Amino acid sequence: MDINGSLIGQMITFAVLVWFSMKFVFPALNNALDERAKRIADGLAAADQGQASMQKAEKAAAEAMTAARNDASSLVADAEKRAQLVAEEIKANAQAEAARIVAQAKAEAEQQVTQAREALRGQVADLAVKGAEQILKREVNASAHADLLNRLATEL
Repeated sequence: MDINGSLIGQMITFAVLVWFSMKFVFPALNNALDERAKRIADGLAAADQGQASMQKAEKAAAEAMTAARNDASSLVADAEKRAQLVAEEIKANAQAEAARIVAQAKAEAEQQVTQAREALRGQVADLAVKGAEQILKREVNASAHADLLNRLATEL
């Protein structure tokens, strides 16, 4: 094979192309590939951090829900206790009021009974006096007295 000028020119052109590519093209491509690799690595790291923070957030949310449920159940229990205490207090007040009303009714009944007895005593005394007057106006006779006593008993 003959080495001629065109082959030497092609070899020099190829060498210049390789030198030019090594000096200017490959560093730019390497930089672009390095930046892309860095962005991909940063994206993957951010995704890992995002997943880790999502897991932490889910755990914190679960703990917050548990705490909220516990707080809610304790609030409900406290409200039930308060309601029960208020109900017992109302019941005690109602029983005290009922006892007071019964005592007042008994006192009024006693007073009315006493008044009725006093009125009855006054009427009995009046009738006894009237009966004695009628007995004394008539002659003393057992059958006449019995008749007057029977009338007096019916009037009572």
